[in-house]
Amino acid sequence: MNRTGFFSGSFDPMTNGHLDVIEHAPALCDRLVIGVGSNPNKQSLFTVEERLDLIREAAAPILKKAHCRLEVVSFSGLAIEAARKAGATLILRGLRDSTDFNYEMQMAGMNGAMAPELRTVFLPASSPVRPITATLVRQIAAMGGDASPFAPPNVIAALKAKFAGKD
Repeated sequence: MNRTGFFSGSFDPMTNGHLDVIEHAPALCDRLVIGVGSNPNKQSLFTVEERLDLIREAAAPILKKAHCRLEVVSFSGLAIEAARKAGATLILRGLRDSTDFNYEMQMAGMNGAMAPELRTVFLPASSPVRPITATLVRQIAAMGGDASPFAPPNVIAALKAKFAGKD
């Protein structure tokens, strides 16, 4: 196939919803580059390096089993520029609901105008992961709740470590 997909986000933290997109990626590409966006105006729970490590640990076994190569990179600026730098031909985006659809359609339109060589592919979320957002996972973990149904085990362990001793 020789196609490279680019999947970007803040991944703060990575969730099972993100993994859902990653699990479907090998049907479309044989190399997946996951781009962790760095926004200096946004306060993140995890550092970029922590997010890169968490993603590698959670995604690598899934993609290895599917014979899809994985790269995890950080970037600042436009995702399309990071996708170009990675040699991607596809931008992969997950859709949970109509709100995501409306936003992602606008983004795909703008990206298409700026980078017509890149195709955006929407992957509908599987039913069990549709309600999951990184914001809700952070809030559940911060309040001492059980976020384990919503994020991979390595992320849950990292969340517990972040919030240990905070009241």
